[in-house]
Amino acid sequence: MELNLVQKIIVYALPVIFAITLHEAAHGYAAFKFGDRTAQMLGRISLNPLRHIDLVGTILVPALTIALGGILFGWAKPVPVNFGNLHHPKQDMFWVAAAGPAANLLMALFWAGMIKLSLILPAGDAYAQPLALMGMAGVTINAVLATLNLLPIPPLDGGRIAVSLLPNKAAYQLSLLEPYGMFILLGLVATGLLGSIIGPLYRTVEHLALTLFNILP
Repeated sequence: MELNLVQKIIVYALPVIFAITLHEAAHGYAAFKFGDRTAQMLGRISLNPLRHIDLVGTILVPALTIALGGILFGWAKPVPVNFGNLHHPKQDMFWVAAAGPAANLLMALFWAGMIKLSLILPAGDAYAQPLALMGMAGVTINAVLATLNLLPIPPLDGGRIAVSLLPNKAAYQLSLLEPYGMFILLGLVATGLLGSIIGPLYRTVEHLALTLFNILP
């Protein structure tokens, strides 16, 4: 089914908002569990999208990428984490950083489940097709965000995971890239290299989520 722009935005709106919202809330929750209460004190361990939405990153940029048909790209207000408050800052950084992509992987499975539900609804049910379309959008969005955020470029989650795992000297050298990380990422977007890098990865995640629910033909 070919969707027009308005239909695409309607189908993608909830999956995009909650993919980004739950990603950030997961970071805050993991930080709290490992000793940093910063996000909790600021009310950022919340499933309320309004606490996380960034007008440009959560709404305008994703809408533009959906309209243009490129790799979905977006962000929320970053959850503040004071790594110095963690029980074991370098080691615990791994879990705090990994919590966001892990939330996206779980949401990809949730949306795959919604597709499965749409297939078992009675024939002619008015909710079946919208649920299937939103489910596929949710699987794709969360697969993209999980793989994108695992790129080893600070301040992406993958960069922080790499910093937590590398020896101290190498970790410090990689951490120096953090002020330039978003410029590197935007350069990858502008040159089309981002799609080439994460395309096979997110399609693999999509395939695994759909296979788990026996959706693929």
